[in-house]
Amino acid sequence: MTKKRVLYRLLHILLVVIGVSFLSFLLMYAAPGDPVRAMYAVSGSIPPEEVLEQTREEMGLNDPFLVQYVRWAAGCLRGDFGTSYSQGLAVSGLLLERVWPTVQLALLSLVMMVALAVPIGMFSALRQNTRLDYLLRGITFVGISMPNFWVGLLLLYVVAMKLHLLPVVSTQMNFQRLILPALTLALAMAGKYARQVRAALLEELRQDYVAGARARGLSEGCILWRHVLPNAVLPLLTILGLSLGSLLGGTAVVEVIFSYPALGSLAIDAITSMDYPLIQGYVLWIALIYMAVNLAVDLAYHRLDPRLRKEGPA
Repeated sequence: MTKKRVLYRLLHILLVVIGVSFLSFLLMYAAPGDPVRAMYAVSGSIPPEEVLEQTREEMGLNDPFLVQYVRWAAGCLRGDFGTSYSQGLAVSGLLLERVWPTVQLALLSLVMMVALAVPIGMFSALRQNTRLDYLLRGITFVGISMPNFWVGLLLLYVVAMKLHLLPVVSTQMNFQRLILPALTLALAMAGKYARQVRAALLEELRQDYVAGARARGLSEGCILWRHVLPNAVLPLLTILGLSLGSLLGGTAVVEVIFSYPALGSLAIDAITSMDYPLIQGYVLWIALIYMAVNLAVDLAYHRLDPRLRKEGPA
């Protein structure tokens, strides 16, 4: 990918982030309810209306919309996303505190998903239209159909409560606490990716270069691992990048079920407490993550596929 195209993508990211920040701030501004009243309600007592009005004035909530947006956007450029109404802490600090647990959960769930999806997709493609293929396709269909919250509750009941292999809730941030939520996410994604791997492998196995490799006497294992599989995996990078962006944005339902302190549960708490600065910071974080992951996938695609490098800039 040329420098010109990279600069174009960075400009595109900037415009998207500006648009997302403006829309999110507009929606929070137009949302019903009083954030100041909600902020005091967290402490358990609501002061008189005069105090509420004075607090709104001090926080700048009585200023016009554009004034509030420009002030908030200028703070974001300095890394200051405001102060959380419900917790009284800096939004940037709260987000950063949840980033590492989110990254751990996302990476482990992706590793588990790949370990499940790739073998299933390969066996299904190599045994096309056999009983094994029908069985594996049926399993992946069931996996796609099961919602995350049901899989999570089922794993909790079987693994934690019946088999006692893992604790139901752990107060320590260790590897054991990651296993069940990561496995829940991996099972939900594995069915979809296994079918994608199967379709990609079948498409590549029909290509002329496979017939040519067989005519030259190459073994089936060499053809599969050195030629077919690398070409089949490339188209999956895009959806894999989207899944990574979604996971890094937080998986609220799974995090709530397993009491896992990541970005998704933080967003749920912010919504229930009408914590507008925290919601706006979270939405901006999601936009940045998606844009950055898409750019990284695009760069990796051009790096791994020599055909795109020969075509030059698009």
